[in-house]
Amino acid sequence: ELRADREVVLEAVRQNAVALKHAGAELQADREVVLEAVRQNGLALEDSAAELHADREVVIEAVRQHGEALEYAAAELRADREVVLEAVRQHWSAMRHVAR
Repeated sequence: ELRADREVVLEAVRQNAVALKHAGAELQADREVVLEAVRQNGLALEDSAAELHADREVVIEAVRQHGEALEYAAAELRADREVVLEAVRQHWSAMRHVAR
């Protein structure tokens, strides 16, 4: 299945991060594939595996590209000062996703 072909999916997410949504589950959990996607569009974090929502580097890359990606970060990262600061630097509206 080509949705599980790492080379195909990497090339697709480099062109458009939305392609991550159509990748196989194993590649949605692949850190390198997800980093490529979130660098292109931070909101691709939503389509990554749950464990990557708690990966600090992945989340920081996502919120640097699109502050609203903070919505998809794990709760502990939504309470992390550095992560939140990166998100609000990109866009003030990320404040609505900060953990209470």
